[in-house]
Amino acid sequence: MTTDRIELRGLRARGFHGVLSAERELGQEFVVDVILGLDLRPAAEKDDVSLTVHYGELATALVDVVTGEPVDLIETLAERLAAVCLADERVVETEVTVHKPAAPIPHPFTDVAVTIFRSRG
Repeated sequence: MTTDRIELRGLRARGFHGVLSAERELGQEFVVDVILGLDLRPAAEKDDVSLTVHYGELATALVDVVTGEPVDLIETLAERLAAVCLADERVVETEVTVHKPAAPIPHPFTDVAVTIFRSRG
């Protein structure tokens, strides 16, 4: 079976995740990239959005997780986001990257990110 992809990159939302109390109090912007693996042929053949993952609705569900219940680790946040992606039975695998560009690191840096891969079964 061919696995096609839907990609949503650079989704931004303010969350209150982190180990430090300042991160929990002040919050910061998180950036999320997701790749969904699924068969897009049914949607393409019928030109029907109901036969694919609606990326606008997916974006809202992902933002709800980022802005929702705080966690200490972005690894945990990535796991929760992957669960949202796999909640649609058509999605057979997902890659989720959570970027924390304002991480409290006392040295110059561009980005901190965690990437996880999850699949059904």
